This record gives sequence, C-alpha cells and structure tokens, in this order.
Amino acid sequence: MASATNRGMLSAEERRRQRELEEARKAGLAPAELDEEGKEINPHIPAFMADAPWYLNAGAPSLKHQRNWKDQVTDEMRWYDRGAKVFQANKFRKGACENCGSMSHKTKDCMERPRGKGAKWTNKNIAADEKLEDDFELRTFDAKRDRWNGYNGDEWVKQAERFEKVEAMRAEIRRKELLEKKLAGEVEEEELEGQLAGEEAKIDETEEAGFAKVEKRVRTAGGGSTGSVRNLRIREDTAKYLLNLDTNSAYYDPKSRSMREDPNPGKDPSQKTFYGDNFVRQSGEVGGFKDLNVFAITTHERGQDVHMQAMPSQAELAFQQFKQRKTALEGHSKTDIRAKYGDAAAPISDDIKALQASEAYVEYDAAGRVLRGQEVKAKSRYEEDVMVNNHTAVWGSWWNDGAWGYACCHSTIKQSYCVGAGGKGAAADAAQQLAVNMEAKAAEDEERRKESKLVGHKPAADVWGEAGEDLQLDPAKVAEALARQQQHEKEGREAEERDDRKRKYNSLAGQDVEVTPEEMEAHRLRKQRADDPLSFIDREKEKLKGGDGYDYV
Repeated sequence: MASATNRGMLSAEERRRQRELEEARKAGLAPAELDEEGKEINPHIPAFMADAPWYLNAGAPSLKHQRNWKDQVTDEMRWYDRGAKVFQANKFRKGACENCGSMSHKTKDCMERPRGKGAKWTNKNIAADEKLEDDFELRTFDAKRDRWNGYNGDEWVKQAERFEKVEAMRAEIRRKELLEKKLAGEVEEEELEGQLAGEEAKIDETEEAGFAKVEKRVRTAGGGSTGSVRNLRIREDTAKYLLNLDTNSAYYDPKSRSMREDPNPGKDPSQKTFYGDNFVRQSGEVGGFKDLNVFAITTHERGQDVHMQAMPSQAELAFQQFKQRKTALEGHSKTDIRAKYGDAAAPISDDIKALQASEAYVEYDAAGRVLRGQEVKAKSRYEEDVMVNNHTAVWGSWWNDGAWGYACCHSTIKQSYCVGAGGKGAAADAAQQLAVNMEAKAAEDEERRKESKLVGHKPAADVWGEAGEDLQLDPAKVAEALARQQQHEKEGREAEERDDRKRKYNSLAGQDVEVTPEEMEAHRLRKQRADDPLSFIDREKEKLKGGDGYDYV
C-alpha cells in the first residue's frame, strides 16, 4: 500500500525502503499497517484508493475517506444503553423516588437497599437519573429475532478465565495431596511419580488442545500476518448450505448455523454425508426420553399416579422397574419356548443323529425280517439276550416297588415298547406325583379331622365299660347311688305288678341324664349277670329280707 505521507519529500533511499516494506507486507513477511483505530489495512489495496486527498489533512494512514459517511446506524446495531446516567441532582425533587432520590422510577420499583431514612427526608446521597430510552424500538425483521443483539463477549472471556483459574487451583490441590500422602508413607514413590506424571499429562493435553484451536501460518484479512484459526476443514469438505443450491430446498439459518431438514432427500443414502440436523437431534438419549414420556402417559391413563413433570424421579424409577420386569418376562418366555420346541442353533443330540437317513438300501418283509440289504448279525445265541421292541435291556433288569421291569426305560409292563430316557423321566414323574397325591390326601384327612365336631371330645372311659384300676370313688356317694338303685328297682317291680293303665309316665326330660362314676359303680354292683350261678340265691335273700341291704358275693 502506498503511504499517506508526501512521496515528493522522500529521497531515493527512503522510497526504496518503503517499496521493500510494501512488498514484505504483501508477501506476509511483515505485519500489516494499522490505521488510527488500530485495525489492519490490507496491503493489496491500491495506492489511489488508500491515499487520502490532500484537503483532508490526514496525518496517519486511514481508510475513513472510503467509508460511507451517510450510513446510519441500523436496528441490528442498537441496543439499550445499560447503566447510563444522565443527571446528578444535589437535592430531592418532587416526584422522585423517596428511597434513593432518582427520577427514573417510583419508590415501589426501587432496586437499591431500603434506607433507614430515605433521600426524601435526609436530602443526602441522591442517586443519579438513569437513561430511559422510550423511543427505542426494533423495527426490522432481523433485529427483532437477533438472539445475540446486546450481548457482550467480554463477559464470556471473564468466565473462561475464571474456569482456567479454578482448574489450575484444583490441579495444585491435587498435587499437594499426593505429596502429603508420600510424606505420610501411604503411597510409594513410583506410584506417586506415575500419578504426578498423569496429572501433568492431563494439564499438558488440555493446554495443547486449546479448545480446538490449531496454530498455523495463515494470512489475515489485513495481509500476511501470522494468526490462529479455529475448526479447520479439509479442502474436500463442503458447507451444508452448498449441498443443494435450490432455493426451495432445506432452510439454512445463518445465525445458528443449522439446517434441520435434509437438503437432498431423494439422494442415495450411501452417497450422502449430511442428513440434516434433525438426524442428530434424534440421536443419543432422545429415544429413551421419548419412551419414558410414553410410559408415563400410558401408566397415568391406566389409573396409576405417575406424572413426568410433577414427579420425574418416581416416573424414572417406575420405568426402570418396568423394563426389568419386561426383560425378565421375555427371557422366561424365550426359555419356555426353547424347552418346548427346542433350539435349532443347539448341537444335534445323539438320538436325532441315530435317526438320520443313510444311503444303505434295506428291504423288509411283513414280519420285519430283512429280505435284501444289510443283514444284522445276531449278538448272542441265548434267547435271554434278544432285545425286543427297541429295548436295550432284558426283562427283569429293573426292580422298583415290588415290580420287575426294563432298566432302559423303567417300564414295568412286559412286551411294552421302549421309549428310552423319556420313559425314565415319566416313571420318576409318576412316582413323584403319587407321593404328592398321598401327602395331599393325608393333609386333607388331617384338615377334615381338625374341622370335625368330635374335636376335643373326651370319651367317658371311666363311666362306660369296665372300670379301671386307678378309678377313685367316694364311698358315701356309692352308698347313696346303691340306695337310689334299690329304690328304682323296687318301684319297677311294683309297677310290673300293677295294671298297665295305672303305670306312670316315665320321662327323662326333667332329669339329669349325666351318669357319675359312683352311679355306674352302683349299677355294676346291682347288675344281674346270667352266667352267675349264685344270682338266684341273691334274689331269694332279697325277697326274704324285703329288699333291704345287699350281700357281697
């Protein structure tokens, strides 16, 4: 670029040096020239464009004379002037905030700390008036939808610096902890060196990463000064907005750099490298979150108290339990199907291999004898060794529960057809089922006995039948029972002598039918025994005595 200084006042040596400097700037070997605002000036701009007119009296290189001085500030460049002050009052004014004294807001809208005595009464520390932009309005379409309008990038720089300081402090604390463990003898020196080397490697890796910053010698907008670029792309890479130049194709948002739809929906998927940002939005944990929402809605419709927004933790726990039960049920169903129908991927058993077809031709007659083909040689000359009906053991090789049978299938029926290992399993199941049935029958009888009305009934063995040797009787009660027994017998004899029409009605309704051991003993003593030869003599004695007393035989 031609310098803005007067070329006619330069010597030949100075012009040569200036020309070499311009060539070095164009080649990128020297830094670009800066204007009065500190911006780089492109060295490839011709001199007739870069030189300012003589009447502007430009003492420094600049490109201001090439800019449109009639250009106005657009809506995209305007924003609220935050924190700007317009007037500082010395005393309280009528209509101002009673707390701070500012005219920009009312007392109820004041954001300062409530004072013990407001500015209205103290007339001190009057706050300055804030700048109010009542005429501020975003009129254009882009200005209303610009999400970054008014954003200050310096705030993020401060936040990034804070993150770096915190990370450095964390690494230093970790290093001190490792050294303290070494001094305490908890960690060996080799292990400590390995951990310290790992921590330093992490720090070096983070520093080298530089947030995806790649250092490379490149040319800046102002000319060939060395700078740094981010997110370098290969030459064959194509921007997503250049994949389809049709204006009616997928929309590209330049602010968010997103293209949600597929720009080439009709293209072969194997030939495409970009399917739209919606493809990325549906990846990761999005599918699991959708399944969780569907589960919460379905469960709520079925009457359970599950709500994704009100109780997300409960919904997540219920969904995890549901998936575990579903997995267990699927595994159980798969096991049952394999047990019932078998598994085609499993190795073939020996029984199935034995049934496989062969190329050997064999012809049999109606009786099962081989007519043509491979004849089976007799294994033994004895009849006992001949196996019939597919048996591999002779009859009598198995004994169980008093019955003979075949050891190959545990069948106890002679001349039955052998079913092999299946017969053993069936016999074992039958024996087990028989034992279960017997136990169930015994339990049923025991339950019926417990529910019977005779539960708790104690038979009067000491009353009925023969008296035991350990029976204890009261002699006085026995004498009274004997007297009542004699009186009863006497009344019976008198009733027999009287006419039947005058016989009294004998009812047990009003009597005590409970028989005591003493009464039973009196009955045994007074009972007439037909096999007793002296019973006739006793009766005669009673007649002579008038029935008083009783003589023991």
